[in-house]
Amino acid sequence: MNIYDSLDTNDLILQINKLTPSTKPNWGKMSLDQMLTRLNVAYLKAFTNKYTPPNSVAKFLLKLMIKKGVVVPKPYPKNVRTEHQFIIKYAKNFDEEKKKLISYIEKVRDRGNSNFKGKKSHLFDPLTVKEWYVLFTKHMEHHLTQFGV
Repeated sequence: MNIYDSLDTNDLILQINKLTPSTKPNWGKMSLDQMLTRLNVAYLKAFTNKYTPPNSVAKFLLKLMIKKGVVVPKPYPKNVRTEHQFIIKYAKNFDEEKKKLISYIEKVRDRGNSNFKGKKSHLFDPLTVKEWYVLFTKHMEHHLTQFGV
């Protein structure tokens, strides 16, 4: 899947539209609305300054210890631990979160890969176009698989 490509993005949106409020996870404790919100947090971090970035020492350690696990194509294992800012504790509105997610996907597609060349990430500072691609799609594919689409 190429999140910068219209055809692939349309396929991804079709997958997301297969989700219904009654869709249950194949593993994990997260509800569907929490999963959608969690994916939206990743995009919020890419497009806004809503979340405070880690300090320079923490950022250095994150780059050293987890960056490769996040921006290489190898899939995440099931039930992997998550960063605290991605933990969604309360129920959210399914339809609103789904619309937001689709809007973010379209925003990435419309801006194109050149917009992400050397763009700073919340945790790792500048990433390559390919690293942004993996960051967006790997997390999405992990959770869509978790919910059976």
